[in-house]
Amino acid sequence: KFVADYLERNGLPAASIAVVKDGKLVYEKGYGHDSEGIPITEKSLMRIASVSKSFTAFAVLQLVEEGKVQLDDTVINYLSEVKLDDSRWEEVTIRQLLSHTSGIPNPIILPPASNLKAGVDRLNAWKLKTNPGEKYFYSNANYWILARLVEEVSGIEFTKYLKQKIFSPLGMNDSLTTVNSGDFVQGLPIGYVTAYGTAIPWTELEQMLMGSGGMISTASDMGKWLSMHTNEGKNELGESLLAKELLEESYSPQPGSEKYGLGWQLSSPNMKPARISHSGGEFTYQAQQDIIPSSGYAVAVLLNSSTPTLKHAYEISSGIIQLTEGKEPELKAPVPTIIDLSLGVMTLIYLLLGTRGILRSKKWSDKRKQHPSWRFILRLIPQLVPTLLIGWLFFIVPTLQNNSSTTIDAFGLYPAGMFLLAIVFIIGLVLTILRVYYRMILSPKTRLLKPSNPR
Repeated sequence: KFVADYLERNGLPAASIAVVKDGKLVYEKGYGHDSEGIPITEKSLMRIASVSKSFTAFAVLQLVEEGKVQLDDTVINYLSEVKLDDSRWEEVTIRQLLSHTSGIPNPIILPPASNLKAGVDRLNAWKLKTNPGEKYFYSNANYWILARLVEEVSGIEFTKYLKQKIFSPLGMNDSLTTVNSGDFVQGLPIGYVTAYGTAIPWTELEQMLMGSGGMISTASDMGKWLSMHTNEGKNELGESLLAKELLEESYSPQPGSEKYGLGWQLSSPNMKPARISHSGGEFTYQAQQDIIPSSGYAVAVLLNSSTPTLKHAYEISSGIIQLTEGKEPELKAPVPTIIDLSLGVMTLIYLLLGTRGILRSKKWSDKRKQHPSWRFILRLIPQLVPTLLIGWLFFIVPTLQNNSSTTIDAFGLYPAGMFLLAIVFIIGLVLTILRVYYRMILSPKTRLLKPSNPR
């Protein structure tokens, strides 16, 4: 009831959840529908985005257990192909990649890559943002490198490694990982973006995500994954996939990072009950996994929609955790819908005022026909500057670094906000053109060329 009410209140199309306790599944269910109108179940495929990082970290720790790598070895001992344009790169350790303390930046605009090696090769011109081990700074690039490290050390392609060493032993038969978010996956419909309290089907932004994201799973499979984590690293047959000591290390704060372990986010000390978590979000999907050590419960929430102003998967998981604690989930106002509707009102007001300004453009220019050109241009700046900036965002940014994004992708970032910016851009562009046009036909030189009216 809580999940169904939450979806309705926030205008979300669907959710799929799993709840486990002490290594045993206690609940799994799907709600709502996908973009093709098919009901969502616990077996429905969903993107889990950055929740994938926990799986990548787990694979690295398996190699640690096998003695093939050491957490505090430098990365270049295993991956000499990765050569950042920074001498400090030689000091970066595997532990620092896992805990996001390597200092590697996290740029948004990148050229495309068709495989892990190509994705990692893009780092060769980068510089570190901070000294290694000094500070936590979240970066997807850390996990591209780690996935590539798994390939190099194990001698197995990353996709096959996950299947052989994690998915198959856990019975996660529907789970897989892709290189790019645009890769076709049978049975995975497009997701949704939300705007003004409703959900709109939208195509996912294409980007190389392997290692840092890119995993596709189901609530049922995530239940098996979390069952292992709440059963000291053992699957339902009692087979150990990872030593308990390494699991506990992955849940522990690391040097320079109090709120991130090795592939897991750690709750703040004042949060009750304490959580070991990881969230994930792409343009059209959200996911959340939480382990509650004090109760033995763990929760996975997968959504086939994404909202830029709130992590709905986190909120739903938090409500389920409250239920496991014997408490009533807090019923919160649909804040994203309120924000979007407020932006909608602003958009309407700007559209009305802008239309009024367009209709009065000739009168506006006529009043300033005697102004010198420099003064006239100064009066255009309030419309011209935001128009140029928004135009740069919509039309120039998608072409930078030969990246895969488009103007349509820009709208998917935040539909309500981007629609407001689009209206500002259109109004500003039309106003500027009309005012310049009327300035030209009303200028004294132009008027001299016209025959005077007979008296």
